[in-house]
Amino acid sequence: MTELTDWLAKRVEQALEPGLPICDPHHHLWDHRPTYVHRYLLDDFLSDIRCGHNIVSTVFLECEAFYRASGAEAMKPVGEVEFINGIAAMSASGLYGQTQIAAAIVGFADLRLGAAVEDVLQAQLAAGGGRFRGVRHASAYDPNPGIVGADNTNPDGGVFTDKGFREGFARLAPLNLSFDAWLFHPQIPELVNLANHFPDTPIVLDHVGGPLGIGPYAGRREAIFETWAKNINELAKCTNVNVKLGGLAMKLTGFGHHKLSDPAPSEILAEDWKPYLLHCIEAFGPKRCMFESNFPVDKECVSYRTLWNAFKQIARNAGLSASEKMSMFNRTALRVYRLPLIV
Repeated sequence: MTELTDWLAKRVEQALEPGLPICDPHHHLWDHRPTYVHRYLLDDFLSDIRCGHNIVSTVFLECEAFYRASGAEAMKPVGEVEFINGIAAMSASGLYGQTQIAAAIVGFADLRLGAAVEDVLQAQLAAGGGRFRGVRHASAYDPNPGIVGADNTNPDGGVFTDKGFREGFARLAPLNLSFDAWLFHPQIPELVNLANHFPDTPIVLDHVGGPLGIGPYAGRREAIFETWAKNINELAKCTNVNVKLGGLAMKLTGFGHHKLSDPAPSEILAEDWKPYLLHCIEAFGPKRCMFESNFPVDKECVSYRTLWNAFKQIARNAGLSASEKMSMFNRTALRVYRLPLIV
């Protein structure tokens, strides 16, 4: 972690448009000691967001952290919601600054439990203290070697068509809960099918649909972009779907910014990411788009300050109006996750 911190410190930019209010709708907090970025808790996140950008509030996304060590297997993820609600309460005290950390919480519940998952969802609603907003059930999967994705929540890539999953998914809307979808770009048509079958359930596509650029996808960016863009257009027809603009700093996208001797400047990042973000903005419209940090995952390639500078440059160069920028930097996230509007 120290090596990464030293590398990121090689680039120091001034925060652009420091007064623009931002709701960061996608970040994690965890203590995964065996992994590279093994610990990322409140103090670590506060250190990143105190960088000159006006981060007003944030949304926590599940990351298999602090599950209960005992009890029923289905109920163990409730521990993560309990933990994050405690962090949110600490933040709400004002002792740690004005940013409302984890003002909304998206947890994990195994929707493959079918109707029985409602007991888990009710427990999470109670544990969330009024902050629990929805579920993310990982579906990212690719059969090619070297592409990380298959895990215990989606071992064979067929989660969206699983009968039990759909029975569980049907329990979200009645409880006023949303669904965050983390997948890879070849799977976008599966999400289109799911969204069409559940038009009353709010769905959020994470990380612009996970365009892959490593392994067998390396060196095929133009062809992959064409397929990805076509599928994004189909998904955008589903009016219950919103999209998060970010996640492109992940290594699996194949841009390779983490391999540079010095961190890439925001201008380079903006230029590389622009085709994906602008296409999503055009397809979904600004009112269904929200910029996201995906920290600390994206921290392996870029600092928090530089990341938001890149997003602001893309928005500025696209000629978006002040209202459209407000939608993408805070209002879409506030609407989707039901948080108070920023005046």
